Amino acid sequence: MKRILVTGGAGFLGSHLCERLLAEGNEVLCLDNFFTGSKQNIAHLASKPYFEIIRHDITFPLYVEVDQIYNLACPASPVHYQHDPVQTTKTSVHGAINMLGLAKRLNARILQASTSEVYGDPEIHPQPEEYWGKVNPIGIRSCYDEGKRCAETLFFDYYRQHNLDIKVVRIFNTYGPRMHPHDGRVVSNFIVQALKGENISIYGDGEQTRSFCYVDDLVDAMIRMMATPAGITGPINIGNPGEFTMLELAEKVIALTGSSSQLIFCPLPSDDPRQRKPDITLAKKELNWHPAVNLEDGLTQTIAYFRKLLSEA
Repeated sequence: MKRILVTGGAGFLGSHLCERLLAEGNEVLCLDNFFTGSKQNIAHLASKPYFEIIRHDITFPLYVEVDQIYNLACPASPVHYQHDPVQTTKTSVHGAINMLGLAKRLNARILQASTSEVYGDPEIHPQPEEYWGKVNPIGIRSCYDEGKRCAETLFFDYYRQHNLDIKVVRIFNTYGPRMHPHDGRVVSNFIVQALKGENISIYGDGEQTRSFCYVDDLVDAMIRMMATPAGITGPINIGNPGEFTMLELAEKVIALTGSSSQLIFCPLPSDDPRQRKPDITLAKKELNWHPAVNLEDGLTQTIAYFRKLLSEA
């Protein structure tokens, strides 16, 4: 049994990770300040004897004893990270410093949940890990994009300077149950609008593309990355290389929900990337991993979750 700290453990991804780590027989410390995380996401775990909830903000130091750290804490949707951009940057940068300091004191392995946003609006498609990205350092998304880029810098400096056992994964668009219904992400937006019979908002011409990975596949990749031998640091892309336009996604959601929603077109937000697709060659090689859940099956499960959530509201 390992004692594992998951920061951001009450969030969408974090709660699924906590659940999986518990199921594998570990003791899990779930840390969250509940800015975007929800107690509802982890309520079903609260009674388990090897699960502990800690309310804490990682921009402040933390003193616990653990064997491994998964650092997921940070608002991950534009609606949330742009609400308080200074705090978003602090969470990525000060939070990384505090978690790396904790890992150094404990000689613990630490995994950073980085993001495909480090590639910005990419000039290379699909995006390999060697690509340095095209990011606006002063835009409205920069608090998240540059915060995560700086966190990666800190992780690799701790690795080089202190020989810390680090792992870095770059997460591409992920979806599934427990997404926040008002987080502004395209999958949750489309599903909630369709279930309510509202018009579905397409930003730009709808031809921009994204690749959508179901949460169970994503969690599996993170756990596999944490289990790799020391020296395999990443960064490693994890995501589903299946690529869809926003129009294709909207049409699929309408079909699966049986909605009568119509499409409306809105201005494209600033710095919104036109393409996003992971090159997962490295993940296949180092993690023996590839996503197993196709978009239709994943959407079906996600729609069922939101249908139940809206019926209880």
